[in-house]
Amino acid sequence: MTVLGNGLYDADCPEDALTVDEARFSMLKRIGASERDLLDMQGNLACAYGELGQFEKALSMERDIYSGSTRLLGEDHESTLGAAGNYAISLVDLRRFEEARTLLRKMIPVAQRVVGESHELTLKMRWSYAQSLYKDAGATLDDLREAVATLEDAGRIARRVLGSAYPTTEGIAGEFRYARDALREREASSGMATRTRAARARPSVEE
Repeated sequence: MTVLGNGLYDADCPEDALTVDEARFSMLKRIGASERDLLDMQGNLACAYGELGQFEKALSMERDIYSGSTRLLGEDHESTLGAAGNYAISLVDLRRFEEARTLLRKMIPVAQRVVGESHELTLKMRWSYAQSLYKDAGATLDDLREAVATLEDAGRIARRVLGSAYPTTEGIAGEFRYARDALREREASSGMATRTRAARARPSVEE
């Protein structure tokens, strides 16, 4: 079934491949496959759901993978960090920004401690965290400034460690430009509003 599923993906038949993967997952559960094998299979399913636009299903699967990895492998395991990063990406994609921030504020320090500040997992988590800040309609000026500072620092590290042409580096650089533009726009509108309030508060001079 694995060969069949991979062949269908290679043949650009993702719906048929997903059907095969779902059947394989059910079979693995019936025969009592290890929890680690089930987690790996869930990872494949989550990717497939995402590619087909079934984002809520992908999110639910990513949540299960993260919680299962935490329980089976521990919070400090690299696989758990990867699962947390994927879960955060799905949360951001669905604009569930507060949940993403809560998760990432917990897991970014773990990633920094376990795999290091310059590891790609850590950089991607910081990228998602910045997105959860500046894309939120309720973002404050401080949120936007934090997003820009986070992406600027992550981009600097990515260029040094991964190289300027690496996809993650390029992605962070593009996100930095979007976040910087959002900050500049907010600062400009905030400055205009401040000047307007000041003008209204200024007493008129009677002749």
